[in-house]
Amino acid sequence: MYIATVPNRNSPPAILLRESYRENGKVKSNTIANLSSLPAEKIEGFRRVLRGDVLLSPEEEFENTRSLPHGHVAAVLGTLKSIGLDTLIATKQSRQRDLATAMIVWRVIDPVSKLSTAQGLRGETARSSLGGVLGIEDVEDDELYATMDWLFTRQGWMEKQLAKRHLADGSLVLYDVTSTYFEGRCCPLARLGHGRDGKKGKLQIVIGLVCNQQGCPVSVEVFEGNTGDPKTVRGQIQKVREKFGIRRIVLVGDRGMITEARIREDLKTDKDLDWVTALRAPAIKELAENKRITPELYDDWGLAEVNCEEYPGERLIVCKNPLLAVERARKRKDLLGATEKNLEEIKQATQREKQPLTGAANIGVRVGKVINHYKMAKHFVTEIGETGFSYRRKEESIAEEGALDGIYVIRTSVSKEQMSAEDAVSSYKRLSVVERAFRCIKTVDLKIRPINHRLAERVRSHVFICMLAYYVEWHMRGKLKTVLFDDTDVQRMEKERISAVAPRERSPKAKRKANSKSMEQGLPAQSFRTLLKDLGTLTKNWMATKSDARIGFVLYTNPTPLQAKVFELLGVSVRM
Repeated sequence: MYIATVPNRNSPPAILLRESYRENGKVKSNTIANLSSLPAEKIEGFRRVLRGDVLLSPEEEFENTRSLPHGHVAAVLGTLKSIGLDTLIATKQSRQRDLATAMIVWRVIDPVSKLSTAQGLRGETARSSLGGVLGIEDVEDDELYATMDWLFTRQGWMEKQLAKRHLADGSLVLYDVTSTYFEGRCCPLARLGHGRDGKKGKLQIVIGLVCNQQGCPVSVEVFEGNTGDPKTVRGQIQKVREKFGIRRIVLVGDRGMITEARIREDLKTDKDLDWVTALRAPAIKELAENKRITPELYDDWGLAEVNCEEYPGERLIVCKNPLLAVERARKRKDLLGATEKNLEEIKQATQREKQPLTGAANIGVRVGKVINHYKMAKHFVTEIGETGFSYRRKEESIAEEGALDGIYVIRTSVSKEQMSAEDAVSSYKRLSVVERAFRCIKTVDLKIRPINHRLAERVRSHVFICMLAYYVEWHMRGKLKTVLFDDTDVQRMEKERISAVAPRERSPKAKRKANSKSMEQGLPAQSFRTLLKDLGTLTKNWMATKSDARIGFVLYTNPTPLQAKVFELLGVSVRM
């Protein structure tokens, strides 16, 4: 057999695969196939085969022209597609959808700025295979910014679809807020406010997150940094009711958010809206003073409902947590000791012979700084004069507060027929899954900071991208519990709890996994972040012949047993 090139007068030459044979002593040829439509490199490959050349000699014939981290890209992008997030971004494939997808995936695998993301996607500076897989290796950072603006216009519609997936009429809606600080001063949303990051004097934004009862994120909203938690509640209720079309909901929020004013003005007026929250410390103290609750009547880990005419149409569920009682007593003891130490130093300063501290105003300023810093003014009596200062503890006040250590009160409008006391306590404790989401978004995994944007819409879009990235991570964590340090026997341990008030114990299986750092199959257990790094060692390699760089193929690194297990659990393929 041989390859013949047959010229055509007005067309490109025909490339034919032929064989020769003899008939009656004459040499004749028979055309087996027309190869004209094949690329030149493939035709050359056929010629080499027919010549008898050795094509597969890796050391002499092939070289690795490039290798890029790929395993984590395949895992995250594969999960994003398997849960249908790509079709939520846009129903049809487009460059904007691919760019938005890339920003979400990159936020999971390497949370950096959009400029750095563009560099990591670009062909010549790629830090993973993602740009090539999505066909956006020519991306510029300005394109990502434009895509952020486009994605922000679709946020409302996408959140509505997420609500259809994960919320149902009459279901629990978990809502909590946090704040995150700004380094710059140009964003119109950034304001001074009550910070939760320990960064005094920095501008910040406030973020409200809505999740279902399993902790799956559904909606996120950004508020100005000086917005109080309670002021965000009404808007979230309207969003869930009007935009998401869910009429009956049970809103779960903490005691700092669902305040007396919010209950009176926004919640009690709606018959289709129920809520679960908790009383603040002053309200619990008032109940104790009025003998509505007597802490000594409750056993450890106990709970009981009390009737109180001050809260008509509501249920109060008193809970006692002995571990919390011990911790609060320890903390109060430490704060009292630190306060006394500093007050004693002030007292000694007024009594020293050389340059004593004098003047009631000067002494008062020093004393005020101490008791306000430790928030222990309620437990001390201070007497300040022009030349002296004395103090003593309010033992009665300390004892009264100590009697309520470990006591908290759940407050709800849900009837007993709809929700038991135990379920009400468990519902309130579910807010911990929203707090866990905030930790992932703000720190260890998705690193929302620093926020490298100043336009309000870009900041909101950045936060939305972080929420979508957590949405993907949440699904991945659910499928990868066996290879992570997560507990896989949560439901069984939930049933074995002695009380809804008691903390849920980790299962023996989870404890063994934590101690041995390995799964039952002997494979190593990892955190989510280290697992992504491990997957990143699985590379996508571009191989080419030394004689002709146009002839080549893609070769994937063989996965380790752990990596193979991850792709099996996720139900996605490494080849993409």
